[in-house]
Amino acid sequence: MPRFPLLALPLAVLLAGPALAQHAAAQLPPQSQAAAQANRIVAVVNGEVISRADVIGRARLFALNAGIAVAPETLDRLSPQVSRLLVDERLRLQEVRRRRIPVTDADVADAVSELEKRNNLPPGTLRQQLTQVGVAPRVLYDQIRTQIGWARLIRQQLGPNAEPAQSEVDEAMRNAKARVGQPEYLASEIFVPVDDPTNEPQVRRFVEDVIGQLRRGTPFPIAATQFSQAQTALQGGDLGWVRKEEVDPEVASVLERMPPGAISNPIRVPGGFQIISLRQKRETGRDMATMISMRQAFFPFSGTLDPNNPTQQQRDQVEKAQRLAAGARSCDAVETAARSNGAGDRPVDPGLIRLETVNPPPLKALLAGLTPGKASQPILTPDGVIVMMVCSRDTRNLAEVTPEELKQQILRDRIENLSRQLQRDLRRRAQLEMRH
Repeated sequence: MPRFPLLALPLAVLLAGPALAQHAAAQLPPQSQAAAQANRIVAVVNGEVISRADVIGRARLFALNAGIAVAPETLDRLSPQVSRLLVDERLRLQEVRRRRIPVTDADVADAVSELEKRNNLPPGTLRQQLTQVGVAPRVLYDQIRTQIGWARLIRQQLGPNAEPAQSEVDEAMRNAKARVGQPEYLASEIFVPVDDPTNEPQVRRFVEDVIGQLRRGTPFPIAATQFSQAQTALQGGDLGWVRKEEVDPEVASVLERMPPGAISNPIRVPGGFQIISLRQKRETGRDMATMISMRQAFFPFSGTLDPNNPTQQQRDQVEKAQRLAAGARSCDAVETAARSNGAGDRPVDPGLIRLETVNPPPLKALLAGLTPGKASQPILTPDGVIVMMVCSRDTRNLAEVTPEELKQQILRDRIENLSRQLQRDLRRRAQLEMRH
C-alpha cells in the first residue's frame, strides 16, 4: 500500500481524540507540526492506519506523472478521492495477505523493470527520478505490489472458469460473424467507485477534475493507472475494441455520439462513475490496413544545422548516412549501423506501423514509395540525418477477430465482474473509520 514512512508521534497524541490531537499539534514547533500532520490518521481499515503522509505521497505521485504542479491546493483537491482509493487498495492488500497469496520483491522488481523498458529508461532510472522529485519509491512499489496480488487473487478465485470452454469461444465467433458491419469502438476507461451515496457529489467533483486534467493533456494511461478501480487499470485503462452491447448502456449511448479523440463527461454507471476515451471507430470485421515494419538509423548533429554553413561534424554525419543509403541491402544492416552510431531517442525499430496513420504526409508518401529492402536517401533534419528502410509491407484486415482474441475478451469480462464483486464484498464486511 503506498505510504511514506511514518514519523513517531507521542503516545498521548495518538490516543487522544481529534480536538486534543489538533491542540497538541498546534503547540509544537513548525517541524514538529509538519510531522504531526504527516502522521495524522485519515482512515482506519480493519485496524490498519492510513496516514496523511500515505495520501499526500500517492497524490504527489499522480500529480508528478500527470505533469500537474505539485502545489498544496492541488494535493488538497486530490486528497479526498485518493483517501478512498487507498482504503480500497488496503482492503485488497489485506485480502491478498489473508489468502496467503505471495507477491515477492522480485515480482515487484520485474514489474518496475518492465515499466522502465516500456518507457525506454535504463535500469534504476525510475527509482532515481522518483527520489529526485520527492516521492518515496515505496509509494509506487507498494501500489504495484497490491495490483499484482489482486490480479493473482482474482485468477485463483476464478479457478476452472479462468479458461473459457471451446463451446463459449465458438458461440462468440458465430456472434462476431453475425455482427460484421456494425460499429465498434477502441476505447479506454477510468472507473471510480461510489461506495457511499452520501459521497457521490464529492466523487463526481473529483471525476470532473480528472477529466479537466485529461483534456489539458494528462496521458489517459497515467490517470487510469493511478485512479481507476477497474482491472483495466493494469493496462492503462485499455478496453480494446468493444461493441455497444458489451458495455454499460449509458456508456454505449455516449460512445455512439463521441468523435475519436474525445474524453467523455462523467458517466454514472452501476457502482460509480466511468470516464471514457474514444480512440478510434470502425465497422466490426472490416478494417483494411497497410502494415509496414521498418528500421531507421539516425546520425545526430552536435549542433543545429545551418544549411548554408554546415560544420565539419555535420558533413561527416551526412557522408556516413550517404554510405549507408548506398550500401545497405537489408534491415539488419540499417539496424547494425544505427546501434553502432547511437540511436538517441529515435527507436531503431518502431514496431508495426499502420501506413494510413503516419504523419506528416510527406513521411507517409516516402514510406509508401520505398521498396522493401531498399534504403531511403538521407533525410536531413535540423538535428541530424536519417536513413530509413521498409522491411515488410502487407495489407490485412485488422478487424478480423480470432478465436484467441475472443477467448481473452471472455476472460477479461469475467475478471472485471469478479473484481468489482469482491471489492464490494470487502467494503461491506470491513470495519472502516474515516477521519477528517
